[in-house]
Amino acid sequence: MNPMQIKIEEATRQGKVGLIPFLPAGFPNRKQFWKELKELDAAGASVIEIGMPFSDPVADGPVVEKASLKCLEDGINLNWILTELKARKGQFNAALLLMGYLNPVYQYGLDRFGEDCEAAGVSGLIIADIPHEESQFVKEAVEPHGVALVPLIGLNTSKERMKLYAENASGFCYFVSVLGTTGQREALPARIKEKLTEAKEVFDIPIALGFGIKNPAQLTEFEGLMDAAVFGSALISHIESGKSSDEFMEPWK
Repeated sequence: MNPMQIKIEEATRQGKVGLIPFLPAGFPNRKQFWKELKELDAAGASVIEIGMPFSDPVADGPVVEKASLKCLEDGINLNWILTELKARKGQFNAALLLMGYLNPVYQYGLDRFGEDCEAAGVSGLIIADIPHEESQFVKEAVEPHGVALVPLIGLNTSKERMKLYAENASGFCYFVSVLGTTGQREALPARIKEKLTEAKEVFDIPIALGFGIKNPAQLTEFEGLMDAAVFGSALISHIESGKSSDEFMEPWK
């Protein structure tokens, strides 16, 4: 069983929602990034999602895009991310997930990427701009190294298509709560309940809800329909205001 699934199911057994905080690699700077990750880990994150900065992040809203572009300007790249993670392998209780776009991974070299992810203790990968039909070559490169390619589904994903994603899926399924980019929202679409119910019927791995999650109160109405929550923009804004990750995580515990 993939470590991401193990960690989320541990939270479930404790009657909690699995927490999946997201930060772009190198944010807010190279040194502080690792401090924030340690705080997120100590605060009980099930999975820590690390963004691979890219110049054209089509799925990201303004907060994440701005942070990611700053990291690019600071020289953050895949080589730095994986080298630094290798040096810290075994230091995190949470499972580690890399999120980004195909171009940097492809340029790095898929076989090399899979090998280096394994050496760095990475157990999951999200490629936001690759559809299911074109993802097989990525899966074949990373899965032998224990890295699960996390499926992304959403409000416009039919139950029949969910079944395609569910075949041989591992780790968890990422349910995108809005038809749009990442970012904090005061309210989430009413159809989420209906679609989460469908996803629960199809997938035998945990379901994580993400995009638009601002605070834990938003999750109350989805109790029993999702197993984990992904949050990024709200965390980034919190850190930008000079506050700590540990403080941000407190209300989510």
